[in-house]
Amino acid sequence: GEISPVSDAPITRPRAVVLLSGGLDSATTLAMAQAEGFECFCLSFDYGQRHLTEIRFAGQIASKRAAHHKVVSVDIAGFGGSALTDRNIAVPTVVAANEPSDIPVTYVPARNTVFLAYALAYAEVPGALDIFIGVNAVDYSGYPDCRPEFIQAFETMANLATRIGVEGGRLRIHTPLIALSKEAIIQAGLGLGVDYGQTVSCYQLDESGGACGECDSCRIRRAGFEAAGAPDPTRYFPRG
Repeated sequence: GEISPVSDAPITRPRAVVLLSGGLDSATTLAMAQAEGFECFCLSFDYGQRHLTEIRFAGQIASKRAAHHKVVSVDIAGFGGSALTDRNIAVPTVVAANEPSDIPVTYVPARNTVFLAYALAYAEVPGALDIFIGVNAVDYSGYPDCRPEFIQAFETMANLATRIGVEGGRLRIHTPLIALSKEAIIQAGLGLGVDYGQTVSCYQLDESGGACGECDSCRIRRAGFEAAGAPDPTRYFPRG
C-alpha cells in the first residue's frame, strides 16, 4: 500500500522527489538523498513492464526510508518496442559486444523522459526543488536517456515549464550514480545501510521476485557484488 499522502504539515527539511523502481540503483539513490537530509517523496511506475514484482519491492524500500510513496500507472508498454514491455521481444541473456552507437533492446522508448515529467508534476505539490534519479552512464551507456546531456537538458526545461521555476525557485535533477561503477554503487549503498536483499534487478523476475541469473541486468549485478567483495543477496529462481 501507499504511504500517507502529502500533508499540510510545516516543512522542516528540504523535500525531494525520488524515482524508485525497486532496483539496486534507485534504492541506493534514495539512501543518498536521505543521507543528504531530504524528506523523500518516492514515485514508482506501473508502466506495463513484464513484472509488477518490482513495485512491491519499491513499497518495502520506501516504507523504511521515505515520508511518502506514490505509484502511478502509465501505459508506455502500449507502444511496444522494448524487451522490457513486449513479450515478443526476447530479453538478452548474454552481454552483447555492442558498438557504442548500439541501443539495447531493453531500452524503453522515452521512459526516463516520461518518468521525470511525472516527477516534475509531483514535485510542484509539496514544493520539492530537488528530483533524484538513479541513472547510470557506465554500465548502461547504450541508453540515450541516461546521459548527462539529457539530464542537463531536462533540468533546463524543468525550470522553464514550472510555476516553481518561473517564480524564482531553482529545480535541480540529481544523478548521484551517473558516473559510478556497479561496484562503487554497491559499496556506497552498503555504507548507507541499504539492504540489497530487498531490491530486484532482473529483467524477467518470477512472481515471487526470484531472478533468472542470466539476463544482462543479473550479470552486471552479480559482477558488481563480486567486485565489491560483498555477498550477493539476490534470490535466483531454480532453473529446470
